[in-house]
Amino acid sequence: MTIYPPLIIRSLGRKDYVPCLAAMQQYTACRNADSPDEIWLLEHPPVFTQGQNGKAEHILQPGDIPIINIDRGGQVTYHGPGQLMIYSLIDIQRKKFKIRQFVDLLLQAVIDLLATYNVNAYTKSDAPGIYVDHKKICSIGLRIKKGCAYHGMAFNVAMDLEPFSRINPCGFTGLKMTQLSDYLTTSTICLEQTGRDLIPYLVKHLEYTQWLIY
Repeated sequence: MTIYPPLIIRSLGRKDYVPCLAAMQQYTACRNADSPDEIWLLEHPPVFTQGQNGKAEHILQPGDIPIINIDRGGQVTYHGPGQLMIYSLIDIQRKKFKIRQFVDLLLQAVIDLLATYNVNAYTKSDAPGIYVDHKKICSIGLRIKKGCAYHGMAFNVAMDLEPFSRINPCGFTGLKMTQLSDYLTTSTICLEQTGRDLIPYLVKHLEYTQWLIY
């Protein structure tokens, strides 16, 4: 039985988008068959990101928030403080995951976490992501290169949702966004704690038996 290195989970705080993207690309380009998989948990300053097939008409009034064209799938979305980014640098070929299967496993981890808050979340076959009450709470966009994935999920925890009104989120006109804090009775929620609470569901669904947290 082949033994692979433990999964590395990094809690990175708030990071600018462009250097983070470059780091993901570099790690993926330089990794080999023995490189550990990594999951990065962090948040970004305000930024719009436009996927490879993104259409300009879905960017309505961006204002002073920068727009960055990137190499994931999907259309335009917003990232900002209070949104948990879950970057999954995973060798899915080594894990023997199909792309659709991998997407489903990532989304299920967030759905399971939401269930612990008594939030009933679900997916849609025609619109990738996670929804609550017909509103989107978590988006997903990936890039697969030589069997290795990067980018990941954007989970709205406790943020300013207004910038989503400046775009058609994920290319859907009129799509409403929501966040975890809207469904909690407590007035505050810690983004870092939410990330820690998500870890057990990620390692369960992605079938890791060993992991290290930094």
